[in-house]
Amino acid sequence: MITFLKGTLTDALPTQVVVEVNGIGYEVLIPLSSFEKLPALGQAVTLKTQLVVREDSQTLYGFATDDERGLFKMIQNVTGIGPRLALNVLSGMDVASFKLAVGTGDVKRLSSINGIGKKTAERMVLELKDKVGSVDSDLPTALGQAPAGSDRNIADTVAALEALGSKPAEAQKAAKAALAMLGPQAAVEELVRAALKGGK
Repeated sequence: MITFLKGTLTDALPTQVVVEVNGIGYEVLIPLSSFEKLPALGQAVTLKTQLVVREDSQTLYGFATDDERGLFKMIQNVTGIGPRLALNVLSGMDVASFKLAVGTGDVKRLSSINGIGKKTAERMVLELKDKVGSVDSDLPTALGQAPAGSDRNIADTVAALEALGSKPAEAQKAAKAALAMLGPQAAVEELVRAALKGGK
């Protein structure tokens, strides 16, 4: 089992990277939340990984943090959700926001993620609520009450907008406009809503 990769970042796209380790290039699928945390090309990088083996493929998934990898594994325990859909979830919102949405039964918020319908969102709440119920320490950040920093909020907002179908340049512009309107204390959810309204 490959549990982490430590090497040089040689290629990076919003959904996948290539990490060179001792002369071997590993292609790794990543969520948008991890893409935002990557260093520049040619720099050292460490990714927490999860190898998923199927009859016809071996796919390596990578994450910037243990929390992201842990959530990736947990989401796959939900009936009908595989690794690709779990990756979509992490691209659609950060770990704290997801746990908050599940913990509060926010089906509408969960079903706004690309590929997640209302029934799947309801299953997530039903099957994961007990598992995320003890993560109270994450909730203030998710609600925007902790000093997460406007840069981080912008990154999360852009990631969410792109997962909902916006082009990168449009997502960046809309996120910054929403931050300017609501201020640095606004939660990611508020920024996303404001950005979506501004684009209509």
